[in-house]
Amino acid sequence: MNPDVLTWALAQPAGNRWRGLAEAFTAGTTRVTYEGRTIQYRGLDEISRALAVGYATENGSTRRPSTTFASFTRPE
Repeated sequence: MNPDVLTWALAQPAGNRWRGLAEAFTAGTTRVTYEGRTIQYRGLDEISRALAVGYATENGSTRRPSTTFASFTRPE
């Protein structure tokens, strides 16, 4: 588990899906309850992958913008 992903998930508000997954992962359990729903995961590896996908989805827009250089010349 990437420590950045776990830190991000634990910083989410209580009751949030990602926070619930992170708390289950750190507790070593595979049953997660959030927003009134309970989900049984097959293992901690599945929770870890779900957190990684959530992190990538939520933080995908923080990429550095690309830069393009344009050059123009006057026709003679």
